[in-house]
Order: sequence, then structure tokens, then C-alpha cells
Amino acid sequence: MGAARHSAGRTGAVAGCAALSAGAALAEPAVLGHTLNLLLAGSPAAPAWTALCAALITADLFLDAAAARLTGTVGARSTAWLRRRALARVLAAAPHHAARFPAGDLATRLTAHAAEAGTVPATAAAGAVALLPPLGAVVALCLIDPWTALAFLAGVPLLLALLRAFARDTAAGVTRYQRAQLDIARRLAEALGGARTIAAAGTADRERARILRPLPELSAEGHLMWRTYGGTVARSSALLPVLLYAVVAVAGFRLAAGALDVGDLVAATRYAALATGLGAATGALAAVVRGRTAARRTAELLTLPELRQGTARLPSPAPRGPAPGALDLHDVTVVRGGAPVLHGVTLHLPGGTHAVVVGASGSGKSTLAAVAGRLTAPDHGRVLLDGVPLEALDPAELRREVGYAFARPVLLGDTVDDALTLGQSPPPDSDAVRAAARAARADAFVTTLPRGYDTPLADAPLSGGEVQRLGLARAFCRTGRLLVLDDATSSLDTVTAREVDRALADRAPAGGARPGTRLTVAHRVTTAARADVVVWLEEGRVRAVGHHRELWQHPDYRGVFAAGPGPAPAHEPGPRPGPRHSGTAGREAAGPAEVRGVAR
Repeated sequence: MGAARHSAGRTGAVAGCAALSAGAALAEPAVLGHTLNLLLAGSPAAPAWTALCAALITADLFLDAAAARLTGTVGARSTAWLRRRALARVLAAAPHHAARFPAGDLATRLTAHAAEAGTVPATAAAGAVALLPPLGAVVALCLIDPWTALAFLAGVPLLLALLRAFARDTAAGVTRYQRAQLDIARRLAEALGGARTIAAAGTADRERARILRPLPELSAEGHLMWRTYGGTVARSSALLPVLLYAVVAVAGFRLAAGALDVGDLVAATRYAALATGLGAATGALAAVVRGRTAARRTAELLTLPELRQGTARLPSPAPRGPAPGALDLHDVTVVRGGAPVLHGVTLHLPGGTHAVVVGASGSGKSTLAAVAGRLTAPDHGRVLLDGVPLEALDPAELRREVGYAFARPVLLGDTVDDALTLGQSPPPDSDAVRAAARAARADAFVTTLPRGYDTPLADAPLSGGEVQRLGLARAFCRTGRLLVLDDATSSLDTVTAREVDRALADRAPAGGARPGTRLTVAHRVTTAARADVVVWLEEGRVRAVGHHRELWQHPDYRGVFAAGPGPAPAHEPGPRPGPRHSGTAGREAAGPAEVRGVAR
């Protein structure tokens, strides 16, 4: 287990302290018995042996305390290691792979299950060493008098059968208990995410019942686990004193027969008590079983496939060469649930192009946006940025050069400024942040907050449109080569959306959006009208690539915007060098092939 290897040194220290404590515990009965014989005989060596008894007892206490402290440390370190590994794998996986685990399920695996799994290395080490005193005590009984050992060993098969049945029943019960626990966590996370919908529908009682539906199963499995544990403890607690009394009785008979002295009787009694410590293995065994079951659930997160990454760097732009940010997709196919959502997409966007992706719902627009910036990898084909395959790029270089804004952005950080500069090292200065906010039309409302850009996010009451504008500003803060906007203006009012579109369409806007390549997933006709080129998707294929005005002549294209026939909205005033393009289906966009869209 990786957690055990990670804390191997401290786990070894736990085992060492426990072993020394076991050695002291095994030595105590023999030393105590010999000391008693010396005291009864009035030997001058009795005080020294008495001091040795005291030293052994003291050492046993200190070693137990050290083992307990180290056990806690190992558990905490192992838990932290498991959580870091699992969380890193979740974040390194493509979003659609990570979505296999719902939010509630994921939270439970990273918290409760990781904590329980983290206890396994130290508990297993301490539990294994804890068997030394009982086993050593049986050996000592054999050395003192074989009949006392036989009296104890007569009941050991029954005790082992109890422990075996306990391990089997507990493992099955813990698995079912944790499965029900995950189900409740998943339902709760879903309800929290849809709290407003539940309130609006007036279905709080129904939702509460849905969340708690697995509770009887959880309760039943919990009660079953504790009944199994309690029954095993009760039976072993009844058996072990019988074994102890049997040893004491046999030792008494042997003392009467002159085969043992008083010191041997005391030592045999103490060793019999140590031997009954086999029953104490029940608790450690239960903890290991629960921890291993939890570890398997946490380890499932480590099976998520990571996006392949490289170490390559993007070429430096030539002073008089083409603009950076050239995006190429070659025969890209993406499969989800056994069906292609993108099929054979080939596309070339020169650096500096503002391309808008349109299409009906389910046509693959967001998947294309995810592939373009390597939030996911294609199942077939390649994606290149300035001639470098995305899978070959250094991940820090990739994220520095590719910015994203989403329809429902999540703002992370303590303050508004933290949210806007997320992931940038070194962070941009305040002027750059404000310029980006102005481009996203966010500066006006941010400056009205109690502390402006230093306002804590928890104290900033933001509407959906304002959150979306901050997500845009965060993307604009990056000075990379590619900006991907996945329906990132859907919550904005018409006027604000038009202003943002104008900022995006400008080659060198004063507002702060930089002149790299821009790929925008949009549903508004005005957004498509301002683009250099429109990529029209239909059922995962490129239907056509061209200028909006030219594509508007096609009734199916107008249908994408749910608009009837009519004139295409005009471009922004002023000359703009038109990109060259061609498409296969829908040749309305014919022209020289510098921007190419190929449907296969």
C-alpha cells in the first residue's frame, strides 16, 4: 500500500516502540516471579531485582505512550498523503472522467474514507506486534510448565474461529455500510446544488425523503456491524477468563505437587493474562478491516486516467511573422458513452482569429471547446497550438497560454482580486486586472463593493451575470495565445453581451482583452456576426466554416439561432481583413483555404 510506503519510517518506529513494549511486558512476569522468590528467601539481591521490576514497568508505560503518539502521527500523514494523491489524480483527469464520481461521493471518499484508510499502516503494524505478548506468553508457559500451556491452548482453536468469523462478517458489513454512506452523500450534494429549484418547486419534504431513503439500510448495516463486533467481544470475553482460570487451576495443582514454586505460580498467572490478549486483537482487526475497505474506495480515485502531458515549449513569435495562436485540429474524434460527439473534425484557425462555434444543442460545441484547450483529449486525431501538439506541451506552459471562461464559472480565492488572478504566477499587477475587468464590463460593479477588488468573495453579493463577467475578466487577465469562451456570455443582458462581443472583436482593445486567437461558443446571432469566421457544427461534424453574412443565406444556419429569414446583422464598422476559409457541407462560405473546416 502506497500510504504504508510513504510513512514507512514512522510506521517502523511504531512497530519498534510496540515491540520494545511487548518485550518489557514479556519480561515482567519472569522478573516479578524471580523477585518474589528472592524476597521470600530474604536474598540481598532482592532490592536490585525490585528496581528492575520498576524499570520494566516504567519503560512499558513510556513505550506505550510513544507508540500511541506515533500512531496518531502516522495516521495523519498517511491520510494527508492519500488525500493529496487522490485529489491530484482527480484534478489531473479530464473533467468527463472525474465526473464518474458525483460531488458527494467524491467528498466522502476524500474525507471520511481517506481518514479511515490512513489509520491502516500504524494500526496494522501495532496490531501485528500486539500478537507478540500473547504468543510469547504461551511460549513462556511452556517453559515454566507444559501443563499450564496445554490448559490455555485447549481453547485457542475456538478463539481463532471467532476471530475468523468476525473478520469475514465485518468486511461484508463495512462494504455495504460505506456504499450506503456514499449514496446519502451523493443525494445530499445533488440537493444542495439544486436548492433553489427545490425551493421553487416546493418539494423540500420530498427531497428530504429522497436523501434519507438509504438511511434504513445504513442503520441496519451499522447495527449489524456493532452486533457482530459486540457478539465477538462478548464470546471472547467469556472464553478468555475461562482459559485464565484453567491455567491458574493447573498451576495451583502443580504448585501443590511441588513441580512449581510461588514465583513460578505468579509468573504463570501473569503469562496467562498476557496470553488472553489474543482477544484484544478483535479491535485492531476491526479497524484494519474498516480501513482496508475504505482504502479500496479511496484508491478507486487513483484509477482515473491522467491527461498525457509533455515538456515541450511553444515557439517564440517571430517579429515579422504570423500572429501567435494558430490552432489546428486534425481528424479529431471524441467518443462519449460509446457514441461519437465529435467526428472527424479538421479545422485550421490562423493566429489572431476570432472564431465563433455555433450549432444546435448536442452538436458538440462544448466538446470542441474542451478539446481545443486540452481540458479533454481526443480519442482520435491531434490538436496543435502554433504547430506543437497539446499533449506534448508542458502543463504550466499550456495553462499559461490558454485561457478559459465558462457559462457557470466558479470563483475561487479569498477576495475578488484572488479570483481574477487565479492560477497566474506571477500574478498580474492591479492595472492589468482592472483593464481585464473593464473589458468584461465588471469594473463598474466591482468598484461599488465595500472594499473594491479586495472585497472577500463571501461578502460580495453577486448576480449570475456578475459572476459570469468576473469569469470573463479572469480569462482576459491571461496574456496567452488562445482564449476559449464556452457560452461565457449566456447570463449577460443584451447590452452588456454586445459590449463584451465588441471587446472580443477588437484586434487591440483598450479594455484589456488581448489579440490572441479567440474561440467562442455562442448562441447569439450578434456574436456570430462580429466574428472573423463561424464554425457551424451539426451532429458532431463541421457543416460549414465561413463568414456569418454568407452562412446566413442558408435556412438551416438561421434555424440554429431560431430566427426566421432576414438580413444578417451587420459587422462592426471599419475595415477588417477577412479570413480565408472553406467548408464541405454548405459551400456558401467558399473562398481561398486559409481557415479550413472539413467534415468527414
